[in-house]
Amino acid sequence: MKKIFLLVLTAITFSSCAELQQIASQFPQDGGILSNGDISAGLKQALNQGIDQRVTTLMGTDGFYKNELVKILLPEELQKVDNGLRKIGLGSVADEGLKLLNRAAEDATKEALPIFVDAVKGMSFADAKNILLGDQRAATSYLENRTQTALYAKFAPVINNSLGKVGATDLWTGAITKYNNLPLTTDVNPDLTDYVTQKALEGVFKMIEQEEVEIRSSLNARTTDLMRRVFAMQDKQ
Repeated sequence: MKKIFLLVLTAITFSSCAELQQIASQFPQDGGILSNGDISAGLKQALNQGIDQRVTTLMGTDGFYKNELVKILLPEELQKVDNGLRKIGLGSVADEGLKLLNRAAEDATKEALPIFVDAVKGMSFADAKNILLGDQRAATSYLENRTQTALYAKFAPVINNSLGKVGATDLWTGAITKYNNLPLTTDVNPDLTDYVTQKALEGVFKMIEQEEVEIRSSLNARTTDLMRRVFAMQDKQ
């Protein structure tokens, strides 16, 4: 009787969503009924795994620069500068400038972990339900919505300081000045800090998305028993 009561209670909790009703009808699973708390905990494990496995790789030297998936390339305006510099024999200046943009992103990413930890801790069962039944990047979207503003506020000053500390701002100011002095060119004045900050955030979430897709599609990527049981519910949709 107790098991039946728990089953009914779970089904009532899921009654607002037809997909969850279908999943709930398949309870109990091996290992017992999954409670709301179990489902939330399993999704939190998946989010933390994505952060641990992917985001931390961006923090070290060459975390961005040697990762083709997230490597920060020159903004469109600076690509014109890059081409102009190479034509006048200053290709090494352009190469060094590109590396410094990625170094700034690597420095800033170290600020992400506490913000992500807070977002994961604050995830409700409603959030977990939406993630579990969402698309292939639903967990990533959750983190984007909850952390992007805070991350930008943390990343921007670090990137601005990093660009200044390693001379990237001065390097590109000089490069842009040289470019603007070339005949038949249109003057450019990009905001490097904002550009690198936006690209760094894109890179962070792209890496989290990679791990999420892996967890959703591969049993081997589900590294805990609870994750396997929770995502088995997704598999049955």
